[in-house]
Amino acid sequence: MWWLVGIVAASLTTTGFVPQVVKMYRSKSVQDLSLLTLCQMLVGSSLWLLYGLHLKDPVIVGANLVTIGVLVLALTLYFRLSRRKPEVDLKNRTGG
Repeated sequence: MWWLVGIVAASLTTTGFVPQVVKMYRSKSVQDLSLLTLCQMLVGSSLWLLYGLHLKDPVIVGANLVTIGVLVLALTLYFRLSRRKPEVDLKNRTGG
């Protein structure tokens, strides 16, 4: 029973940043995203991975490997998109 709770919890936390990555990709914007949060989550997931390896727990290891992958993708998008210059919308630009 508890292994199922662990799998559900791991699934929810593992996919927690996926909507944010999708939003970053679609909007091409990282303006409201905290770099500190991404880094904190990456360090935390890395420590969880080490803990899971120590315990030889495949649920902890697998979940955190996926989480780290999602966070690395998020960080890659963050740095790529934060270097872009904002696009100017000439249609909605007011004169003056």
